Amino acid sequence: MIPVFHRRGLLAAIGLAPLAPQALHAQQDWPNRPVRIVIPSAAGGAADFIGRTLGRFFEGPLRQPVVIDNRPGAGGILGTETVKQAAADGYTLLVSTNSTHAANEFLYRRLPYDPVRDYAHVGLLGTYPTIAVVSAEAPFRTIPALIDHARANPGRVFFGYYSSSSQVPSALLKARTGIDVTGAAYRNITQIVPDLISGQIQFAFLDALSAAPALQSGRVVPIAVSATRRTVQNPELPTVAESIPGFVVEGWFGLTAPAGTPRPILDRLQALLRDAVQDDAVAAALVRQGLTPGFLTGEEMDRFLVADRARWREWVGIAGIQPE
Repeated sequence: MIPVFHRRGLLAAIGLAPLAPQALHAQQDWPNRPVRIVIPSAAGGAADFIGRTLGRFFEGPLRQPVVIDNRPGAGGILGTETVKQAAADGYTLLVSTNSTHAANEFLYRRLPYDPVRDYAHVGLLGTYPTIAVVSAEAPFRTIPALIDHARANPGRVFFGYYSSSSQVPSALLKARTGIDVTGAAYRNITQIVPDLISGQIQFAFLDALSAAPALQSGRVVPIAVSATRRTVQNPELPTVAESIPGFVVEGWFGLTAPAGTPRPILDRLQALLRDAVQDDAVAAALVRQGLTPGFLTGEEMDRFLVADRARWREWVGIAGIQPE
C-alpha cells in the first residue's frame, strides 16, 4: 500500500505531467502572435522612442508585429503595474527606467508593485544624462547665472518636472545652493515645454532623448548636463558639476518582463536586445538622441540595480523630497 503522502505526490505528478509538454511547446513556439511593449509614459518621450526603436528591430527576427502600448501616469507606476499583472509568457514587456525600478521606491510611500520580486529583467541598453534647459527668452544661460537670478528673485522662479530624472536634479540644485525655487508637477514632457517657452516656468531638467525635439526648435536652450562628464552630442555644454562639484544625476533604460517568464524566452529576448544595442543603425539613433548605449544582461542588470537604488535613495534624501 502506498503511504498517503506518497500517493498525494504521485497524484500531483500524474496531474501535472500532461502540462509539461504543453508548456515546453509554448516556449518553443514563442512568439506565435504579436508582442506588446508597454511604455510607462506618453508618446513622444524618451521611453517611447526606445520602445518604438526596439519594436521595429524586433519585428524582423521575431516575425511578429510588436505593438506599442503607452500607459502614462503616476511617475511610470501605471504602466509598470500593467506589466506586473500580465501573463508571464513573453508577450508583454516593459521599457523599464530608473524611475520605475529605482527612484519610485523612495518617491512614493506605497508602490503597487515590488521592483525586485515582480519582474524579470531582459537587460539594460544604456544610460543618459538630464539637460538643464531654459526658454530662449530667459535672462540667464548658465547654471551660475540661474542661481544668481533665483537669489535675486526669491519665490518667483519655478521649475517643472514629470519624472524622477527631472524632479531630483532640480530639487538637488535647490538643496545644494539654498535658492528659493518652486517645483510644478506635470504629467509628461509635452506639457512642460509650452509652459517653459511661455515663461510659466523658468527652467527644467529634461532627459536628453525627450529634450531633443524641443532643443531642435530653438525655442528652448540647453545650459548644462547632469552627467559626470561632457557628452559627445554636446561637447560645448558644461556639466552642472563644473559649477557645483559632485552634482551628477543619470538615468537609464532597460527591457523587463513579468516575474516567472520562462528562461528560454528571456534568453532569446536578451540576445535580441544585445543585437539591437550593437546594431550600427540602432546605436547611432540612440546616440543622436542623447543615450550612451551600454548593454547589460538581465543578471548584470540585477546587480546594477542594487547600486542604482542606493544612488537614488541618496539623491532623493539630499534633495529633501518627501515621499508622496
